[in-house]
Amino acid sequence: MALGYKTRKRLAFLILLVGLPLYVVLVIGVMGLIYDRFGQLPVLLEFVLYIILGIVWVFPFRSVFRGVAKPDPDAPPEDEGV
Repeated sequence: MALGYKTRKRLAFLILLVGLPLYVVLVIGVMGLIYDRFGQLPVLLEFVLYIILGIVWVFPFRSVFRGVAKPDPDAPPEDEGV
């Protein structure tokens, strides 16, 4: 079932407002567990892990975010009134 434009826009806002901070806390917790288990990682490896984890959250929500910044396709056309 395809989501409507307004539904996708609201869902994208909810994901950014609630989901992303929760994901950041989760990643910090996982990295803390890695530090406890293996100690401090090499700086380059730690950098690469944070880059990968910073990008990977987008892929499950790609279809939600696609086209949200564009004008509403279902909205009536605005009057140009020249």
